[in-house]
Amino acid sequence: MRWRKGRDSATIRPVKKTSFPTPQDCEAAFYEALEAADLEAMMEVWAEDEEIICVHPGWPRLSGYEQIRDNWAQIFRSGERLKVHLSAQLCVQGMMLSVHSLHENILVAGEPKARAPVVTTNVYLRSAGGWRMVVHHGSVALQAAPAEPDALPKILH
Repeated sequence: MRWRKGRDSATIRPVKKTSFPTPQDCEAAFYEALEAADLEAMMEVWAEDEEIICVHPGWPRLSGYEQIRDNWAQIFRSGERLKVHLSAQLCVQGMMLSVHSLHENILVAGEPKARAPVVTTNVYLRSAGGWRMVVHHGSVALQAAPAEPDALPKILH
């Protein structure tokens, strides 16, 4: 494995091995790593940038590669094994940026029923090494989402 220094020269990070040709490939790898509790695969998805952001439901905002890596390591050490079914996916994509809004329907091994859905926004940035995650933000859904887009309430901000 090749290594390179991070931005703050004291940090040494592995060189990315995977190039994700589409944001959808990057997203699929994110959820595969989550279900496998594979820290190295999880961090392969993330951009190596101090401006990356991760927010789990009810948790404080994490920023930067090291904070996010430490947090995923803590989650994976918990031993909980998750199965995630994605639904209500909407994507807005440009040449360099892709924003995905979706619902994560999470089943924890050993629990009888799925937890409340998590409304999630994932943001991907195109780089020289392919697409990488720069934001993962999840919030617990307060109510079930309408089945049809026309059923959405008409609210003007």
